[in-house]
Amino acid sequence: MQDYLVFQLQAPLSSWGEPAVGEFRGTASRPGQAALIGLLGAALGLDRSEEAAHADLRDGFGFAVGLLAGGSLLRDYQTAQVPPRPSLKGRPQATRRQEMAVPKRELSTILSTRDYRQNAASLVALQRRVGARSRFSLAQLAAALREPQFTLYFGRKTCAPAAPLWPQLLAAESALAAFSAYAQRYEAARLAAADKQGGVPLEPLPVLQRLAFDSHINAGVPADLSAPRKDRLIRRQGWQFGDRDEYIALLTPEAL
Repeated sequence: MQDYLVFQLQAPLSSWGEPAVGEFRGTASRPGQAALIGLLGAALGLDRSEEAAHADLRDGFGFAVGLLAGGSLLRDYQTAQVPPRPSLKGRPQATRRQEMAVPKRELSTILSTRDYRQNAASLVALQRRVGARSRFSLAQLAAALREPQFTLYFGRKTCAPAAPLWPQLLAAESALAAFSAYAQRYEAARLAAADKQGGVPLEPLPVLQRLAFDSHINAGVPADLSAPRKDRLIRRQGWQFGDRDEYIALLTPEAL
C-alpha cells in the first residue's frame, strides 16, 4: 500500500494551456504537470519568485490525472492593442503600462483566439517520489487545498472552481485504486449530506475515461500510448517549460 493525495477539479470553464503559437492560445482537456504545480503553489501561498519551492513540488511528487469529462470546446475571440516592435527597443517593458507607453496613433490592434473547456472534470493523484526529500508532505498539501492562501483558478482567472477540491489522503495499491476509493468516499459523503427533502448536493462523479500519468507514480494500469508534453516546469517566474513523457491509459469497464 502507498499513500496518495487525491482531489477533484470541476469547473464550468477551464483552460489548461498548450504551447502558444502566435495569437492562438489552445487548451488541453486536462491539466499538465506545470498547471498542477501552479495550483499547489497558489494553495500554499508561494510567490512566483520562489523557484526552489516550485522545483521542490516538481521533483518531490509523481502526478496522475484521471479524466472524468473532457467537456466541450469554447473558443473566445479577443482584441488587444500592441505597440510596434521598433518602439519597444531600448526601453523597459516589465509591465503592460510600460509596454503601452507610446503615442496612441502608433498602437495596432491584433485578434487573439483563446480556447476553454466547458464543464470538464478530472481527478488528480499525487504520490511522493521514491527517495525524494520534499519539504512538503501530502498532509500539508491537502490542508493547503482545503484552505488555500491564494485564490485558486483553473488555468485563467476567469476559471473558478465549481466545487470544493475536497482533497483526501488515501492508502491504495495504485493511483487507479486511489481514484476508485476516492469516488466511493465522495459518493458516501454526498449521500450523507442529503437534506430532509432528500435533496443531494452536487452530482455523482462521472466514470473515469482515461488516465494520464508520469513515470514517477504507480498508475496501476499499463499505458496504451505515450507522447511528449511541453509542461515540465523549468522556471515559474520566467514562464519557461520543457518536455516530459506523458503516458495515457484508455480505461475500459474491466480496468475499473
